[in-house]
Amino acid sequence: MPAPAQAGHIPMGGGRIAVTSRYLTRDGRPWLPATGEFHFSRYRRDRWREDLLKLRAGGLTGVSSYLFWLHHEETEGELSFAGDLDVRHFAELCAEAGLDFVARIGPWVHAEARNGGLPDWVLAGCVPRSNDPVYLARVRRWYAAVAEQLSGLDHAGGGPVIAVQIDNEYHGGDGHLRTLKDMAQEAGLVAPLWTATAWDGVDLAGTGLLPTYAGYADGFWFDADEGWPESCRTQFGFSHARDGISDGPTEFPFLTCELGGGMATAYHRRPVVTPDDVAAVALTKLGSGANMLGYYMFHGGTNPIGRHSTFQESRATGYPNDLPILSYDFQAPLGEHGQYRRHYHRLRRLHLMLADFGEVLAPMPMVLPGPSPLRWAVRSDGRSAFLFVNNHQPHEPLPSRDGVRFRLELPTTMVELPSLPVTVPAGASFCWPVNLRFAGVSILYATAQPICVVDDDCGRPVLVLAATEGVEAEVVLASGEVFRGLRPGTDCLISIGDDAKVLVLDSANADRLYRGDLGGRRRLLLCADGVVFDGGSLRLHTGRAEPSFSVFPPPSTPPEVAGARVESDVDGCFTRYAVVFDEPPVAPPALPFEQLRAAGQQPERAGVPEDSDFDEAAVYRIDIPAALRAAAYDVLLRLDWQADVGRAYQGDRLVADQFSQGEPWEISLSRLEPGDLTVRLLPVPGSQAELRQVTAVPSYAVTVTGTGWRAEPDWTAAHRPSTVAPRP
Repeated sequence: MPAPAQAGHIPMGGGRIAVTSRYLTRDGRPWLPATGEFHFSRYRRDRWREDLLKLRAGGLTGVSSYLFWLHHEETEGELSFAGDLDVRHFAELCAEAGLDFVARIGPWVHAEARNGGLPDWVLAGCVPRSNDPVYLARVRRWYAAVAEQLSGLDHAGGGPVIAVQIDNEYHGGDGHLRTLKDMAQEAGLVAPLWTATAWDGVDLAGTGLLPTYAGYADGFWFDADEGWPESCRTQFGFSHARDGISDGPTEFPFLTCELGGGMATAYHRRPVVTPDDVAAVALTKLGSGANMLGYYMFHGGTNPIGRHSTFQESRATGYPNDLPILSYDFQAPLGEHGQYRRHYHRLRRLHLMLADFGEVLAPMPMVLPGPSPLRWAVRSDGRSAFLFVNNHQPHEPLPSRDGVRFRLELPTTMVELPSLPVTVPAGASFCWPVNLRFAGVSILYATAQPICVVDDDCGRPVLVLAATEGVEAEVVLASGEVFRGLRPGTDCLISIGDDAKVLVLDSANADRLYRGDLGGRRRLLLCADGVVFDGGSLRLHTGRAEPSFSVFPPPSTPPEVAGARVESDVDGCFTRYAVVFDEPPVAPPALPFEQLRAAGQQPERAGVPEDSDFDEAAVYRIDIPAALRAAAYDVLLRLDWQADVGRAYQGDRLVADQFSQGEPWEISLSRLEPGDLTVRLLPVPGSQAELRQVTAVPSYAVTVTGTGWRAEPDWTAAHRPSTVAPRP
């Protein structure tokens, strides 16, 4: 494994951010960011701040968002950036949460929106997505409006905007993208990075745009009977091919903008993407040399409805797929209503690793081994290395691999690991360090994944590792000291001399691990629920009657929670705190509902049902107790149902919809007005439609206070107005 060549400088970037041929730099140091897509106009403004804090606690460094021209100017001349469309306020909240902002300004964005996000009136009398002067004149006005909203928020001026993406999925080589970029800059948009999507071998030469790539475990856009596509299968193997199919231009770093955080649901094809699928693709791309992880979507959303039309992609508007009118949940790590999913927790350990070791990893090129039944790759700078293994893929599961040892021949040494052959379990995906240095300690290798480093209460650095489930955890120092027979968990704390420690967590606790600022310093926190860190304070999002969390090292004073006592005990090297409420919140029983009508005769449907088809739907009324609204920060109605398509109404207003994937349907109570809910279910022709059960799933916001915990007295106090008034 030869020593890698030096990365070449690329004349891009600005301010504190620069670009080399292999990686990005920030403040002159290699930088490996992780961003997640969150469409502000598909979510409620009053929840933006809290959910941005969720993204930050999930280890992300930035947020990307499409700006849907259709949402902002459905009618020509009636341009709005008010309310849920206030991109300036959203960008400011990103900065307040410690997140960068990537503005994906279109004008065509796709994102499963009507006309790809172009208003209907823009299509009239011109050739859209071309250098037609009429089209460009309209785009120029849109860009000017966006530039005004983001004025003064560019990174060089201390703002959050680090990148602007031009258009989306454009494949023409006619100079159109370069024209759009020039127009955006002339309009006043400023950013150190200018990007474009680059899959399918698109040529971006001469555009001045950085190529960015995608990787999806499955796709709704494939034919219904196509099976699992080869282009998705390749995402689970290590490769030099940047989009899974073809190599990209090697003079640019390998950056991703659309690693599938889940997948949308079309009427004709309804893939289910699991948390393990999402985590495996992210790790495999990182092992393949990616130097930015960008997820699409990381936070789901709900389409607004216009005054003249609905805003979803549909075949009726000339697009190949029918999507739900409202739901854009995308099976994302944070769902349509901000609910936590399992991959949010699984991905967090990877993001924390990038925060502490991304500077070391970013300059390391990827090296593929020779033919091997096990999928693995190495990233190395010639001295240190990270070993990536993925033995997971959906639909066609990979078998466990017995007798596995790895041999890494570095210029300075040869390392074989583990000390004894192991079995790599089916479904495993992980990263192991080789010649990793921290705090003056050199770890020859560990059969556990690095997560982060934090100081203990005496100021000694503690390296946190996550054990690989099914593989014995082993830590070997360069000095020759070997730690084997470890029992990973909260008490598996190894002292390395007098100056450092290693904590080896089991996989389950690694998925519960957060790191954040608490009580004036960085601490580790274990919690099975959602956690946000807010200006040094702590807030839990939980539905448990007695939530708990564990902290290392603990603050010197115990925490306080209004209306509860806090009991503490020992949890290995952590201190565990259990919140016992004076009046425990009671999870409501299953909600009452009644069937008003059975479904009528269903004709065979070639496509998505028409509105009139719901006249023959099964109809149910769900009673929602008024007291339920005041009981929690939010309540999800979880519907156990069987049908083809479901719609929920209050009066004549459509408030939720879903295409069935065999999963429960969740509707946020915060989206509803007082009163009952009517659900209409259309069966698959020849079968039954049935609502089996409705349960209420509460989420309480528990604020931790007390001397040394620096919490605000109430989470609602954090919802401050924008420091700059929204622009008209």
